[in-house]
Amino acid sequence: MTKLRVDIWSDIACPWCYVGKARFDKAVEGLEGKVDVEVRHRSFELDPHRDPSDVVPVVPMIAQKYGISTAQAQANEYKLGDLAKLEGLEYRTEGRDHGNTLDLHRLLHLASERGLEAEVWRAFYAANFAEEASVYGRERLVEVAVGAGLDRAEVLAVLDDPEAYREAVRADEAEAAALGATGVPFFVIDEKYGVSGAQPTALFTEVLEKAWGEKKPTLTTIDGTEGGEACGPDGCPI
Repeated sequence: MTKLRVDIWSDIACPWCYVGKARFDKAVEGLEGKVDVEVRHRSFELDPHRDPSDVVPVVPMIAQKYGISTAQAQANEYKLGDLAKLEGLEYRTEGRDHGNTLDLHRLLHLASERGLEAEVWRAFYAANFAEEASVYGRERLVEVAVGAGLDRAEVLAVLDDPEAYREAVRADEAEAAALGATGVPFFVIDEKYGVSGAQPTALFTEVLEKAWGEKKPTLTTIDGTEGGEACGPDGCPI
């Protein structure tokens, strides 16, 4: 069956990815029965050089990174919380953590192989943005991954092997760089259209319809002026 493939580069630590995916999902839902979409989640680390043990509160990290006050950083979190709420998402505006997401991405590649990609992405997003316990601790990460359907022994095996799926993550990131993506979310629709950022649902709808129409063009029937007889329900004219 023909499907419209959509590759989505994102990071669990990215609030705009969280919001953008919700907007994209609404577009897909609105086109149900009209456009058949197959989503592939791809890895992109926003902070790949951070030591895995260096887990810090989000607000002071944002303030330092962008050279703004803590009050401004907190105000930005409140605004993101309001935007997330409009999309039907829960969003903790205070007390969240930030850390290295490589292990999360490695587990997401395991999830893809087990047919649980969408479930684990949703679980990781919820754990990072909506739930109280930090997703960056090993025990918590295992709990969330297993709760989303992954086998505990396989999760532990990946976490215990720093090379497991590392190259798969790096390959995703290299492809994003080759496509010119410098930030996320980044959506590639049918390998033809790139959409950068958490765009409005209407824009996603427009691009999905356009790509689907080009993939499955509307049939144009040409009737000749003479001949071209055909049989119908009432018989065959002679």
